[in-house]
Amino acid sequence: MALLLVAASMVGCVTVPPVSTADTEQAIPLKLGRVQTLTQDGMSVQLAIPTEIEVSGQFGVSLAAHGIQPIWIRIENASAVNYWILPIAIDPDYYTADETALIAAAGLDAENAARVTEALRQSSLPFFLQAGSVNEGYVYASHLRGGRFVDLRFSAPGHGLRMRFAVMLPTQGFDYESSALRQLYAKVHALPDLTLEQTRSRIRELPCCTTREDGQGDGDPLNIALIGRGEDLIPALTAGGWTFTEAITVDSIRRMIGAAVADEPFSTAPVSALYLFGRKQDIALQRGRAKIAQRNHMRLWLAPFRCEGQPVWVGQVSRDIGVKVTTKSPTLTTHVIDPNVDESRQYLLQSLLHQEAVRWFALVRGVGAAARDQPRHNLADDPYFTDGLRMAIGVSRAPVQPWQALNLEWNESTDPIREGKGEDALVRQAR
Repeated sequence: MALLLVAASMVGCVTVPPVSTADTEQAIPLKLGRVQTLTQDGMSVQLAIPTEIEVSGQFGVSLAAHGIQPIWIRIENASAVNYWILPIAIDPDYYTADETALIAAAGLDAENAARVTEALRQSSLPFFLQAGSVNEGYVYASHLRGGRFVDLRFSAPGHGLRMRFAVMLPTQGFDYESSALRQLYAKVHALPDLTLEQTRSRIRELPCCTTREDGQGDGDPLNIALIGRGEDLIPALTAGGWTFTEAITVDSIRRMIGAAVADEPFSTAPVSALYLFGRKQDIALQRGRAKIAQRNHMRLWLAPFRCEGQPVWVGQVSRDIGVKVTTKSPTLTTHVIDPNVDESRQYLLQSLLHQEAVRWFALVRGVGAAARDQPRHNLADDPYFTDGLRMAIGVSRAPVQPWQALNLEWNESTDPIREGKGEDALVRQAR
């Protein structure tokens, strides 16, 4: 009877989902809360991803157990344009209401299954958004843990809008939930605010590399600096396919080993801790590929200074090309990095340019050059070579066409492919 009442209550007008925030917000860093709002050109959007408990309470059936994650969206179209929303941009594998019901209500009797089906239908977000209208409802997406990027695209003859959301979902299993990022970011406004030229100098003066916890040893080179608010940075990165990473736990290690043995992907696999500013990375992201041994990954630290009012995130990015056994890792295994770390640096820039998220970029000296035939080694004894430069990127939340991104031309490096061939690593070094 309770199931019937819950399902029946959903037939009719869709209401704001019961998204609780009192406890779960404590685990979410930056300002990426459970309910987010963006406004652009007369279109105002609220977006939230309810927890599985909230979903089950609202629909009377579990959706996460079947790999489905409903995304609640409320759209107020105060413009004079009739738009269509493109749900395929949210998830090319999204589920229809009837498909969701067929999967999630498979074990119910006919009457209850019909009620759940009608509830899911009535709760679906309309695709057509007439000028002056307000619409709300769910898009039934494939399930992701830890957080997801939501790309909203609206289309009309001669018009188009794009809004990007990054939603972090508390799971008690992801590394950012146990980091100091939330506390650090709350005080970011008090950090020294530098000019662009001063920021360039500070980036150049950073250590060459990450270290162990005791501050000793040279780990992976610090080869990136991203400038932008966290609530702009994370959507830009997740738009490019970068995902959050899980904490190192018995369960995540077990699944990581299982994926390695089975030669399968693990898109949220743990990233080992490296240190800068006396602490491990504030957040780690990765762009997984077909196998766990293959991924691009980065570690980011909130720097103790800002650039023209914007937070600065210093870090390292590299491409993993294999897995090896080592006693130097708490998991007894570690990824082997591609020795051409400059290609990984370029890959990050490309992923952000491709997603129209770059205001400006520039190369800054600081890592120190290492030739292909005289490589340096990280803490796992993996060799790498580099032209010694760091990529600084001004990140944009609003879309910027790739050709509109400004190259500040501080320094210039060669094509990393030519670098891998042993050609001159540095074409021009301005200053």
